[in-house]
Amino acid sequence: MRSAIVLVGGAARRAGGREKYFFTFQGRTFIDRLISTLREVVDEIVVVARDPEQCERFGHFGEIRCIPDVRRDLGPIGGLHAGALAVHGDYIFVAACDMPCIHPGVVRLLFDAAVGYDAAIPSWNADMLEPLHAVYRRGALLAYLEEHESLSLRPMIRSLNTRYVEMDMIQKIDPDLKTFTNINNLEDLELIEPLAERNVTGDLHDSC
Repeated sequence: MRSAIVLVGGAARRAGGREKYFFTFQGRTFIDRLISTLREVVDEIVVVARDPEQCERFGHFGEIRCIPDVRRDLGPIGGLHAGALAVHGDYIFVAACDMPCIHPGVVRLLFDAAVGYDAAIPSWNADMLEPLHAVYRRGALLAYLEEHESLSLRPMIRSLNTRYVEMDMIQKIDPDLKTFTNINNLEDLELIEPLAERNVTGDLHDSC
């Protein structure tokens, strides 16, 4: 069984107080796009929010579960902990909610790459990783998160038996690496919208 966790609990400070998962790109919200993509790849999706009130905003997804952080105010580490406790799959794809162009083929690649490891993390270079567009083994994640001192993801990655997936491998599936498109604010969104408008196929993955 393959699971996915979508982290939505950030404070949205860099987005001017607006929650990025409801930003609209080509007529669909980020969260709609992300969940639609993940449904192609995984058996269950869990959205992790900061509190029960935020979870109420995702009730329209029906079978998608939304859970609040168990340990609050820990950033992504807290979301990973709550999500890993909630899912059932042995391997988990973890995504940030501000990535509207995630490619299902890349997600499949990461699941395959993670077999026999604790994690499969896309790597631009030794110092630049994509820990919130990655696959983790649930047991290893929970073992680390039960007792940890740092709120940073980097010490966690270094402590795991991690496979680093280089970009040239990912480019065989997503040549322009659009899957890693990250929108921190509305200005970022305005930059990618003109590029998408040039594509007339209407296909979700091509348009990104």
